[in-house]
Amino acid sequence: MATYAIGDVQGCYREFRDLLDKIQFDPARDRLWLVGDLVNRGPASLETLRFVRSLGESAITVLGNHDLYLLKLAYSGAAGRKRADTLQQVLEAKDRDDLVDWLRKRPLMHLEDGFAMVHAGLLPGWSVTQARVLAEEVENLLAGPDWGRLMDHLWGNQPRAWDSSLKGWDRIRVIVNAMTRMRFCSRDGQMEFDTKGVPEKAPFGHIPWFAHPARASTDTTIVFGHWSALGLKITDNLMALDTGCIWGEKLTAICLETREPVQIQAGKGLVQR
Repeated sequence: MATYAIGDVQGCYREFRDLLDKIQFDPARDRLWLVGDLVNRGPASLETLRFVRSLGESAITVLGNHDLYLLKLAYSGAAGRKRADTLQQVLEAKDRDDLVDWLRKRPLMHLEDGFAMVHAGLLPGWSVTQARVLAEEVENLLAGPDWGRLMDHLWGNQPRAWDSSLKGWDRIRVIVNAMTRMRFCSRDGQMEFDTKGVPEKAPFGHIPWFAHPARASTDTTIVFGHWSALGLKITDNLMALDTGCIWGEKLTAICLETREPVQIQAGKGLVQR
């Protein structure tokens, strides 16, 4: 039995299946962790969703920003839609409602055996235990019958920092933005959402969230994606797995037990930089 974590798939279904073949993944024996952003930009979001859902309990996926964007479109239609998305097949699928219901009941964060999986990151002041409790606040809303209200209030960059006194949608928005969108933050925990480049080109006064000297989650290995410019980064307490498959680079899996990565090269025809 092995547990494999895989970086952002983003609808790159063929590469995803090729990588599973390369690691000889067996759903009857092994487990799969997916860091979120199953969908969008790639050509086969529908096939990806259907396949991951079919794996049942052998696959755990956390929600990424593109997954939440799909849920927004499924709830509210074309309002705020981006021209470059590749989600129409999902929205028109006969099993669309089943897929949407399944997706919105995925966790925002998964914590198990010394590993914490989240799409983007954790604010420096959060321990993994605190972050898991905060993630559950969002998960309960998203899985509930009034989940559309969350879609109505989720988008936006404010507030940019966590405060335990936050309430209502401001509180929820900070939790979601940290776990699904963050790359850089300031030393006092203010998130920055515009910069997507390499850590060495951090905006003035900011550092990568995981490099904060007072980060409270260093006792756990954080498994995450979202940051293709960062690439593969493996340390004692960090596994960054978004290696830019959708940009023509690679899709990465790592065995959590051995910490050995396995990669495949993206095929032709995917979105290029």
